[in-house]
Amino acid sequence: MTNSASAKDKIFVNEHYALHYRHAARAQWAGEARPAYAALFVLGGAVRWQAADGRGGELREPGLLVSAPGESVNARGVKVETLTLSVAPAFVLDCAVRARLTRDDARITFPAQAIEHDPRLARLARDLADELRAAEVGHELIVAALIEQILIQLLRRYASIRRTDELELSRAGLIDRRIRRAVELMHSHLAEELPLEELAAAAYLSPFHFARLFKKLTGLPPHAYLAALRIERARTLLAITDDSITEIAARVGYANSSHFGKAFRQFTGLTPRAFRAALVKAEVRG
Repeated sequence: MTNSASAKDKIFVNEHYALHYRHAARAQWAGEARPAYAALFVLGGAVRWQAADGRGGELREPGLLVSAPGESVNARGVKVETLTLSVAPAFVLDCAVRARLTRDDARITFPAQAIEHDPRLARLARDLADELRAAEVGHELIVAALIEQILIQLLRRYASIRRTDELELSRAGLIDRRIRRAVELMHSHLAEELPLEELAAAAYLSPFHFARLFKKLTGLPPHAYLAALRIERARTLLAITDDSITEIAARVGYANSSHFGKAFRQFTGLTPRAFRAALVKAEVRG
């Protein structure tokens, strides 16, 4: 969501998911395809949205937008209260398997990107927002439980779950075996320059065929996917470490902290400093 001087932000991040609560005079949800599942809950007001396939319209409280990795949707609103949830593909699949909704060889998508009225999801999203604002002792456990309930409701009611023999399980979730090595290379070498030729060689493909296949399967060009992984990792490092912003920028492949700040804001809607200031952290009582 794009930053606003009048916005009130609360953020929770761990290795599996990220939450961003906002109450803003103006807000915009960037529509770039990303390597994670995402849901935008409208808790107050209304947003105008449009998907890459041309679908769109107005979505009011208590609606939500949901997208699978590689899908994109734009949304914007005035005087709007929202909760954005981003979840790693491997965690969504793990949740589906533990709930006995599928096995670990299934591909999960959401055909209906706009869900206009689901009282249970609306209640869970409001409870999540309340936990973020209160940030009381033990909120991490309640947040985890609420997110799993949201995922199971989404999987039960709105997901298309199809088994496939063409994909393999990895830390990036299910991915085509032809590009899995390249994705693993990205995860392992976020701080390094990774030319297209090197990524293609990891997949045993020519750069031309690799780039076409990668975008077809993930929805993103290889280096856009890598850029998103870098920002997602930076987001986690800002939350779990006390490293300086310059140090974190270097750890995810940005030699120039100003370039990092620009990329981070484009992805999250906040500068790294504002993002860290909005983090909800564990309270410890003696």
